[in-house]
Amino acid sequence: MKHLSSLLLAGGLLLALPAAAQLKKKAAPAPPKRYSIEQFMSTTRLSGRAFSPDEEQVLYSSNQTGIFNLYTVPVGGGPATPLSASTKESLYAVTYLPDGRILYRHDQGGDENFHLYLREADGTERDLTPGAKLRAEFLAWRRDNKAFYVLSNERDPRYMDVYRYQLPGLQRTLLFQNEQGFDPAAVSDDERYVALQQSRTTLDSDVFIYDVAAKELKPLTAHQGSISNVPMAFDPAGRYLYATTDDGAEFSYVVRYPLGGGPRQTVEQARWDAVYTGFSRTGQYRLTMFNEDGRTSLRLYDAISGRPVELPAPPSGTITGVAFSPSDMRLAYYVNGDRSPADLYVYNFATRRTSRLTQALNPAISAEDLVDTKTIRYKSFDGLDIPALLYTPLGTKSGKTKLPAVVEVHGGPGGQSVPTYHALSQYLANNGYVVLRVNNRGSSGYGKTFFAADDRKHGREPLWDCLAAKKYLASLGYVDTSRVAILGGSYGGYMTLAALTFAPQRFAAGVDIFGVSNWVRTLQSMPTYWEAKRQALYREIGDPTTELERLRATSPLFHADQIERPLLVIQGANDPRVIKPESDDIVAAVKKKGGAVEYVVFDDEGHGFAKRANEQRAYESTLNFLNKYLQPVN
Repeated sequence: MKHLSSLLLAGGLLLALPAAAQLKKKAAPAPPKRYSIEQFMSTTRLSGRAFSPDEEQVLYSSNQTGIFNLYTVPVGGGPATPLSASTKESLYAVTYLPDGRILYRHDQGGDENFHLYLREADGTERDLTPGAKLRAEFLAWRRDNKAFYVLSNERDPRYMDVYRYQLPGLQRTLLFQNEQGFDPAAVSDDERYVALQQSRTTLDSDVFIYDVAAKELKPLTAHQGSISNVPMAFDPAGRYLYATTDDGAEFSYVVRYPLGGGPRQTVEQARWDAVYTGFSRTGQYRLTMFNEDGRTSLRLYDAISGRPVELPAPPSGTITGVAFSPSDMRLAYYVNGDRSPADLYVYNFATRRTSRLTQALNPAISAEDLVDTKTIRYKSFDGLDIPALLYTPLGTKSGKTKLPAVVEVHGGPGGQSVPTYHALSQYLANNGYVVLRVNNRGSSGYGKTFFAADDRKHGREPLWDCLAAKKYLASLGYVDTSRVAILGGSYGGYMTLAALTFAPQRFAAGVDIFGVSNWVRTLQSMPTYWEAKRQALYREIGDPTTELERLRATSPLFHADQIERPLLVIQGANDPRVIKPESDDIVAAVKKKGGAVEYVVFDDEGHGFAKRANEQRAYESTLNFLNKYLQPVN
């Protein structure tokens, strides 16, 4: 959604002012208030949204206690009610059962082996997916609300099977046994079909349907070349499977496949990627989401007539995380803006009224002191336009004292930095840093050619896009390019290490947050349940069984003696994606050559931050490190 700002002038009032008043010099705006890390981290993070059976409450998770717990809030607004008081593991809301009991999930210390739990009426916890070292995920409700589906890799750690849980007794039945590395996506309402995706590369995938009764697989998207096909949802009438494809186009669009046979039908297409399409709980509506230059655009339709249905314009920001109520009378969603973290809203279709249910931004922080992002594009080394998000500290003027800057790189490969609230960037901008969040080639959202442009080029062209960011920062006139750091998490952490290794004098310092240092080890130690995407990752990055030399050449660990600039490394001890030895070894290598390196390890985190205290320490450590080595002028 476009960010709309308006200037409100009372009609005629300006002309009625005395001339002297009109000519009076406008007072300079007050400088923005500087906020502490404690104030920034007192802003609340929210997740999940599900309506109670009577549609009077919305279930969600909030970290207001320091970790995520379960809460409900009335649909018309009012005080939230806590349902849990966990002090060790973050609990994430999933859905209500028709009898009012609640499903939620949690892992152990960030290991990402999530189980699905039932909160009984008396508040006790029951694990619906017991077992050691398994991962389970809620898939969907059956439309009659008498059963739901769960994915689990308990049978084979490599693959996710589909189980049906029947109500009210929660009897479990294996519906689809996954033997070929499929990603299950949807189940038809009559349980005749299961929709599956099979990925060959990150750009090439097929859709299959599995006939449960006949135990037969049917391919729907046989093709040549690289085409991304993603199954989405069966229609309520049981006639079609809806999916997205980029066949013959740069961007994905919505199609449907007649289950009774016949050619594919195009449903909906725009000049950006369609990232989701699906149906409401009763089947009354179909909703499609597009990624429009990083912002989510929603289109709602009457599922029978196909006519568009008007949705309320959100306040400043973009709508995410949409969920329909059981009767389809209400819609819950989050609104996330540059200067406002995600808040929960409910829209009533009958009254056309919207209720805001939460206030996530710390009341001690004024949104006026935060920064609106600016979407820009700059030329890379070969003339390719690179999208990026620019955060400029308030009150900055060209020609005055020049500021330090941070180039931030997202995770992935294939992620995207989007213009929603980003706590670390706001914290850095509030402390006088220009932040440029780069969407280097290989980022999603800008067409399949751009997305493919990093394949088997990691450590080279995508990195060079980040190096070219300094030239853009220099053009602004208020950045001191001798004081520019690079920062990133996960794949962005790899890019940080690659920059310090393969272009050792381009950045003044680097912050690596659980980043890859050794591609050979990372690709060999991927979680077992990633088996369905293993070959796709090998084809994009490299195969550790046959391309050791190539992977070593692009792995910073094997070239750590080239690192000259200070490095901060942040790592979760339980990270299953980028394991702790990735950080241990790069820190040891820099220390061995006498380089400046700082290391922060969180014993109770995985690949990210589930606990507020840890996130606060990580961000504070980042600012202190940057202040130490970039010496900003206050």
